Amino acid sequence: MGLIDLLQQALGGNTEKHFDQVAKEAPREELADGLAASMRSKDTPPFGDMVSQMFGKSSPTQQAGLLNQILGALGPAAATGLAGGLLGRILAPGQAQVTPEQASQLSPAEVTEIAAEAEKTHPGVVDQVSQFYAEHSGLIKTLGGAALLVAMAKMKNNLDNRR
Repeated sequence: MGLIDLLQQALGGNTEKHFDQVAKEAPREELADGLAASMRSKDTPPFGDMVSQMFGKSSPTQQAGLLNQILGALGPAAATGLAGGLLGRILAPGQAQVTPEQASQLSPAEVTEIAAEAEKTHPGVVDQVSQFYAEHSGLIKTLGGAALLVAMAKMKNNLDNRR
């Protein structure tokens, strides 16, 4: 069964059941585009909340990876000032990357603030975070049905437009 057929089945019902197979078959770029659409959708929670939810389910290494995506998008100087300096609080002077130990010091609520402010400052951060999480599709599944539905609808639409 091809990816378009899998997406059609998933959109027809039981989205969460089909997501693992779709994530396995889909190119990472397609998955990232679908996730970015979901994170920007008015039918899903705000970007900061979605990022926080995945952050809370992530390993410390994945948490650090996410925060480093935000640092990379904004640059260390801008990123460390976000959300009252939350990232600046855990980074040593001159440090440009967050370690897993440092990442685990932040709560999901603090990450909500960081991600929401990062999106306001640099909307392209949504795409970078989506590309990161496309490599960790099990975490995308934690977002639940509505987010998965929007993501897979975007993926199907992209593939249909290429035919």
